[in-house]
Amino acid sequence: MASPNKKPMLLPALFTMKCPSCRKSSVFLNKSIFPLGKCLALKDECEVCGEKLKSESNNGGGINYALTMMLFFLNLLWYWPIFGLSYKDNSVFYYLATSTVVVVLLQPYLMRLSRMLYLYLYIGFGHSRRVSVED
Repeated sequence: MASPNKKPMLLPALFTMKCPSCRKSSVFLNKSIFPLGKCLALKDECEVCGEKLKSESNNGGGINYALTMMLFFLNLLWYWPIFGLSYKDNSVFYYLATSTVVVVLLQPYLMRLSRMLYLYLYIGFGHSRRVSVED
């Protein structure tokens, strides 16, 4: 049985898109990335701790760019041993096409993850405005 005062773990809370302050409540209005037009819709504040989640500069665009470039490199790590790369044939173009398709398919999740990383960088754990009283 887990202790009620036990701090939730960082990585599972980050990848399940939980509040960075309490790591209990969901941050996004939709749990799924669908519909794509509303996949980045954030709640105004956390339901559990009252932490403000929306801000004017809360876009995470730079983090999204870094994640996209990292994904292109990670695609190279699995593509090169399986198919090989050479400047003598068109394999570089096949790699770029394959990586572009992978990045485009994963982009909604990458955008959500970049927004979560942004929130986790600027909101510390346990720094909520609302004080919770446990009975």
